[in-house]
Amino acid sequence: MERVYEGRVPEATTFGSYGYAWQQLWRYFLYFFLVTLVVALFESPVSVAHDSETDITPLTVMLQIFAAAYFFLLFPIINYGGDLLYLHGMRNEKMEIEVLFQGFKNNYFNIVLAHLLKFAIVGIGFVFFIIPGIILACRLAFVSLLVMDKNMEPIAAVEKSWEMTRGHGWRIFGMALLAIPIFIGGIICFFVGAFISYMWIGAAFTALYHAIDLEERQRLDHYPDKEGPEVI
Repeated sequence: MERVYEGRVPEATTFGSYGYAWQQLWRYFLYFFLVTLVVALFESPVSVAHDSETDITPLTVMLQIFAAAYFFLLFPIINYGGDLLYLHGMRNEKMEIEVLFQGFKNNYFNIVLAHLLKFAIVGIGFVFFIIPGIILACRLAFVSLLVMDKNMEPIAAVEKSWEMTRGHGWRIFGMALLAIPIFIGGIICFFVGAFISYMWIGAAFTALYHAIDLEERQRLDHYPDKEGPEVI
């Protein structure tokens, strides 16, 4: 159940998303902080394996195989759970840390397959001169949230993300560019600032999803028999 607070409201704009995310970040700071710590902890084995790529030995080959399996079979569950908990914060819904791990009990295969499908699509896009990869990454930015929030299957989540981000691709790209100076500013403020910047950036993209989702639901309320007004 979504609670209502005074303050900023979700807006599907760059500064609106960052502004709303900043408000919600401090409203649920300890939850976001713990979620980010847990996700970073589970991401560390992948980082360690990546750092060992230069040394080709039987041990490092085994480590790379383990890291690949971990990246596709285990880490997405925590990462997607973190995205869902961020969304709960954007919606002022009840914050429960066990949401981080619910993918192991529910929706496991959809999470793994959606992560694999998105990784493959964006990866292929980057092979073709980088720009297609950037476009695909922007248009598929909501896949994890759709799988967790709407319980969508992988292909449906990819198609829905593409539909939801129509008209917002440049905005998502602009938010990603804005994230660079925000993170650099956080680094200048040492470790704590970098950590807060990282949380703020993640919350901003979740806030954009929340705002677009609200707009879609409002359109459906006005046009219940179809997706919305016809666009000419």
